[in-house]
Amino acid sequence: MQAPPTIDTRALRRALGCFPTGVTIVTTLGADGAFVGLTVNSFNSLSLDPPLILWSLSTHSTSLRAFESAEHFAVNILADDQAAISRRFALRGPNKFHEVAVHAGLGGVPLIEGCAAYIECRAHSSMPAGDHVLFVGRVERVRTSGRAPLVYIGGRYHGAGIELA
Repeated sequence: MQAPPTIDTRALRRALGCFPTGVTIVTTLGADGAFVGLTVNSFNSLSLDPPLILWSLSTHSTSLRAFESAEHFAVNILADDQAAISRRFALRGPNKFHEVAVHAGLGGVPLIEGCAAYIECRAHSSMPAGDHVLFVGRVERVRTSGRAPLVYIGGRYHGAGIELA
């Protein structure tokens, strides 16, 4: 059996950067009731029947424990004017929610005001995958605002340039 080829991780990142993704902030409540959230671009639809979504989180994330024990979480799909919020939630540290307007979703999970869409989920399953954990959520409620979504490609944020009805 041959050993798998060694992959240059920088080259892989450059290649992945050619693929445009939407930008989300996944939120939940910590065991102490504190808001937890982080920027995620590894979000995907998984199934329509039953309605399931998928996203991943680094095993080194300080938020991992909160999501592993969460009953509910929300995927906040950012609007094209929310790049600054995305940058804030991409950083480690406390106070990510300082001066960010939110309202309560299912299970009290924070929903960030002004997003293009919200997908509220009940935790369905999770599994380790390399240096990440895959999280599957069963969709319980969705809302769209009609606002254009934020897109990330080549290390930069862009507006999608469309309005959604």
